[in-house]
Amino acid sequence: MPIGIKPINDFAFKKTFGTVENKPALISLLNAILDLASPIVDVTIENPYNLQDFLDDKLSILDIKAIDENQSVYSVEMQLTILDGLVQRIVFYGCELYADQLRASDDYTELKPVYSICLANGILWKDATNVHHSFRLTDQASGRILGETIQIHTIELPRYNLTEVDVATASTLDRWLYWFLHAHKYEPAALLKLFPETAMQLATQTITRISEVTEDKTMYDAREKAIRDHQWALNAAHREGKLEGKLEGKLEGKLEGEIKLIHTLEAILGLPLSNEADLKKQNLQELQKLTVVLQDKARNRVS
Repeated sequence: MPIGIKPINDFAFKKTFGTVENKPALISLLNAILDLASPIVDVTIENPYNLQDFLDDKLSILDIKAIDENQSVYSVEMQLTILDGLVQRIVFYGCELYADQLRASDDYTELKPVYSICLANGILWKDATNVHHSFRLTDQASGRILGETIQIHTIELPRYNLTEVDVATASTLDRWLYWFLHAHKYEPAALLKLFPETAMQLATQTITRISEVTEDKTMYDAREKAIRDHQWALNAAHREGKLEGKLEGKLEGKLEGEIKLIHTLEAILGLPLSNEADLKKQNLQELQKLTVVLQDKARNRVS
């Protein structure tokens, strides 16, 4: 029977990568995404997973924050909904992490690199084709990079299309991305066989336990419902916005048409044209009343 637990669910993601016992999974994922010259060996998770936070619904930021042996800072988040301003929020949060390292008496030289990572279950840039974007502070003219400061990484999961046939020879990052998108479709034994690495075994065992433990499964299901409801509300708002836009467009067209008709009738009657700005202050019903008056005058003039 398939595991049925999607690793991209915020509860499953946080429990899989945000616990002390699963540090190897987080380290493997970070190294796969960042591909640093010196791989990360160990991290301290600053905001470890806590079931009570989910039960109380107090987790406003579902990221994972960690610090390595050199005090570099890492933030990883799973973003399920793509909203306007998301890119700016990612940049803001990365800068906030960088600035928050300093205390009143600290020196700027004490600042450590910050790596902000967003795994997005959506498309951030419609004109792009690559799955992984890596951003650094770079001089456009010389290509000089302000290293040891801020890096921002985004991964657009819907762009990923690797098949199971290619998994065995794929990079560690590709293997993780395949696991994120397809793990829920596999039986535990098959998934463990497909991903024998210790880090990925830990991750697979974690989502398997979520499917078996009543409290965890209940929370997972609640988060899945919340995700569906949130997406439904966004879709409904989008539909209503489009309908409202169409209605506003039709009304605006009617108002402009009525104003043009009024000006035409005034010209026929040899009257000075009404100020367009004044006419636009009136509603459609008021404009239609004025049109009727002018039409009556025009008919009486003809007769």
